[in-house]
Amino acid sequence: MDKHTLWSLRLGYSAKQAKTIEKIGLKKFLEQSFSTELDSKIPDFLQDSPKSFQELKEIRKTLNTGNPEAKREMLKKDNQTSGEMKAWWIAKMNEDEFPLREKMTCFWHNHYVATFQKVKVNYWVFQHNQILRENAFGNFKTLTKKIIQSNAMVRYLDNVDNQKGKLNENLSRELLELFTLGIGNYNEQDIKNGSKGLAGLGIGEENAVYRKFFEDNESFTYLGKNGNFKVDEMVDIIFEQPNIPYLITRKILKWFIYDNPKEELVIYYGEYFKKMNFEIKPLLTKIFTEEFTKNNAGSKIKNPLEYSLQLMNELNITNPNGKLIAFFLKEQGMDLFNQPNVKGWDGGNSWLTSQVFLQRNNTADLLCNGKNLNQGQKDMDENSMKKQNPNKLLSVKLNWNKDGNNKEIIAELSNRLLFQTDKNSQADFEQILKYDFDSKTDGSENAVMRLFNFILKTPEFQLI
Repeated sequence: MDKHTLWSLRLGYSAKQAKTIEKIGLKKFLEQSFSTELDSKIPDFLQDSPKSFQELKEIRKTLNTGNPEAKREMLKKDNQTSGEMKAWWIAKMNEDEFPLREKMTCFWHNHYVATFQKVKVNYWVFQHNQILRENAFGNFKTLTKKIIQSNAMVRYLDNVDNQKGKLNENLSRELLELFTLGIGNYNEQDIKNGSKGLAGLGIGEENAVYRKFFEDNESFTYLGKNGNFKVDEMVDIIFEQPNIPYLITRKILKWFIYDNPKEELVIYYGEYFKKMNFEIKPLLTKIFTEEFTKNNAGSKIKNPLEYSLQLMNELNITNPNGKLIAFFLKEQGMDLFNQPNVKGWDGGNSWLTSQVFLQRNNTADLLCNGKNLNQGQKDMDENSMKKQNPNKLLSVKLNWNKDGNNKEIIAELSNRLLFQTDKNSQADFEQILKYDFDSKTDGSENAVMRLFNFILKTPEFQLI
């Protein structure tokens, strides 16, 4: 696979940025990715959603005194809004000129999990997503403080039920186990004591706030320090621990490059991260520029986003149906805003079970034949159906060298799509695109599309 295409896929979701990376170089590409402007505008689909705790209470009060039909309509509307949010995010991933911010936002989204199903307030989930986007390239410690004090997080991890005399340890546990240090770098007493420091931290108007009546203000020992600590002080203490950088450097390496990163790489980049005071931008620059020089293609299974958006780009499908893509992602085990548990998507081999592989092959057949994803799926709401009929044929067009012979066209597609080929693969490809292939004849487009579809179903195409 061409190196610039490989890194376009790794730092985004398709080969769209390959020529830009080749033209301006990886380092300049990263600098421009880091400097992308942020859109803080609240999307239109959230305009009627409750945005303050007071608005939410008023709606719930109305529902509790209303009829069952009103409750069903409210639930239906919330589900439609959730679907709109998924489509909105997929469009950003697909359309941004420099999609690294969205890819890093998705990384953090799977690190600090807070789902629609548990939070139940779309605006809080949007706020959570915006915090991740705004701080995607910022400081790890700062981001941790902000996200722990988001309404979505205190709701998702039940800290709304954490109060003096009736402690809930969920947020305290995941703060240490999944968000920062990892198992083995704290003890159970740290979790119990940490829940005291988090007691009373609950829903606020814009972010979580402490409720004095529910706080626990007794001193406790936390990771070897004694005092009456609250959330910011607790995070500061966590970031003084010697093993703090390695959990996150391992996960970044897994998200972008290696399903199984070597431990020496995890430690090497972790030490640099600590030296940079947990600034994410220099860490990413170092990882990407140094790993770019190595021969590491084929070291990671494509996640469903990378797979589906790459196909959309290769087939030049304009304005793809975001809700259908979201449904495909769900079928593939990558339901945006709805991970299966607080650990998030496992990644790696979970992206290529026999069922997932079969779904990918079926999807390749649909798209290569100009048919939409998940044709006729029932989760589409009426407005979406009117705007974009999922059963309508797509306009698909594959780019290939019209002046090339069969071997030149095979080489072009292989270099663009596969990290490696061998003699057997070449023989299979030449069975489809035979030696006497002529691009001027009727049916030549169909022949190349058949080759493309065949390549999509190879094990090598599933890897980057």
